[in-house]
Amino acid sequence: MILNRVQACLALAASLAMPALGNAQNPIRVGLSIAQTGPLSGAGKSGLLALQIWRDDVNAKGGLLGRPVELVVYDDQSNPSTTPGIYTKLVDVDKADLLIAPYGTNLTAPVMPLVKQRDLLLMGNFSLDANAQIKHDKYFNNAPWSSAKAMAQAYLALTGQLGVKTIAILAADAEFAQTIAGGVRQGLKERGLESVYDQNYPPNTVDFSSMLRALRAKKPEAVFVASYPSDSAAIIRALNETGVGSSVKIFGGAMVGLQYTTLMESLGSMLNGVVNFHAWVPERTMDFPGVRDFLARYQAKAKDANVDALGFYIPPFDYAIGQILAQAVNATKSLDNKVLAKYLRENEMKTIAGNFRYGPTGEWASPRVIFVQFQDVLDKNTDQFRSAGKQVIVGPAAYKTAPVRPFSEIRR
Repeated sequence: MILNRVQACLALAASLAMPALGNAQNPIRVGLSIAQTGPLSGAGKSGLLALQIWRDDVNAKGGLLGRPVELVVYDDQSNPSTTPGIYTKLVDVDKADLLIAPYGTNLTAPVMPLVKQRDLLLMGNFSLDANAQIKHDKYFNNAPWSSAKAMAQAYLALTGQLGVKTIAILAADAEFAQTIAGGVRQGLKERGLESVYDQNYPPNTVDFSSMLRALRAKKPEAVFVASYPSDSAAIIRALNETGVGSSVKIFGGAMVGLQYTTLMESLGSMLNGVVNFHAWVPERTMDFPGVRDFLARYQAKAKDANVDALGFYIPPFDYAIGQILAQAVNATKSLDNKVLAKYLRENEMKTIAGNFRYGPTGEWASPRVIFVQFQDVLDKNTDQFRSAGKQVIVGPAAYKTAPVRPFSEIRR
């Protein structure tokens, strides 16, 4: 079902840079599926609003190649089985000129064989290692990481700072969680860590108290969790009720959902001490040109659009997808997927999420995933997260704004 097929010509009607009528009637179509319902809709809805802001911005300046930009969007319902059919329709029926991948690894992986077979350019949307096996030369990700192992290493480096020797792993039985948990397992030996607990759980798990009791009995010094929004919230609540013992010096890792405004507000002080990955937070080292102006405009629209109020996680990077495509199209004066892919491989991308270059598999050549620690978080207070100091960056060193503190010390 098409949820939102926006006629971008309307935005151009008020523009002084109106293109010729023939071109205005022939928009450049950017096709994608993105979760508007289901468990990933929190990220999907906010990401779509960011892309709509980009579309309006670029159309207000005259579009691309003198043509307006139109988003052709389908709801994939957070269901990986829907995405191959959607992208087949986008290519064969809608005749999309450019493609953006679904949000997340689970939904992008089923699309990769199709885009490689058709030799199409695909802009990734926060997937992890989706191209690691297929190695399609026209895939380029917006997320600030390079691989699961590199992302895991950044977390494991923090365990070293706290003198950790033992670790417990708790991961959802789903693509993203298993990929990043695999990266952690690969890095244990070189970090001198011993795994004392390693448990996968079905994605529909709602009660984690028994798992945390079993984990606590092993007395780990670190706990790595890879989870999705609903289970991330359930784990934090179980953590608050059951505890994990005084041995734990660092808890968190790859908990999707703890970046969302509604979850941060509802969990409040229960988040204190948790260390988790993130993409952007309002710390001084994250002041990339244009990002705060974008977020101000996004936040002004967020309430009416009923999406994530702060928009720190996905929106700057989905806006960046548009900037990346626009940069490549404007520089090459082309929509040819081969020409655009060659440009993306060879040039620096300039975006509100920072400037970067792509590596051989279409991931960032120099990853910039950050790990934040919740500190001094109050209950029922959204505004506290608008300023620095509540999600301090504890790694990597280039973006660090505070030292990591032992979990057991903060929770005491």
